[in-house]
Amino acid sequence: MAHILTILAQSGSTPAGGASPLVSLLPMALVFGIFYVIVILPMRRKQKKLETLVQALKPGDAIILNPGILGTVVGTDGEALVVKIDDKTKIRVLRSAVAGLQGPPQDQEKK
Repeated sequence: MAHILTILAQSGSTPAGGASPLVSLLPMALVFGIFYVIVILPMRRKQKKLETLVQALKPGDAIILNPGILGTVVGTDGEALVVKIDDKTKIRVLRSAVAGLQGPPQDQEKK
């Protein structure tokens, strides 16, 4: 272990044969920039779109909850929604549990 530390101490303070530390950080900054554009920006846009959708919910909207429950908004109560999931079944859920609106019904072929 001491031998490795001695070799590192003798190698000098500048990495890569005299290149400045700023140049060695350039590839890392480039990777972070690409990651930001490809991953983080689209997630932010999607989250902002979902937040505006959830705030605009009104009675009669058909929604999908995060566990996959389909229902219809019956009423709103601040940060909670009253959702009808069956003929006689209503539940209160937080607005944060809404995954999105239900799409238009798809025509399924009956055999």
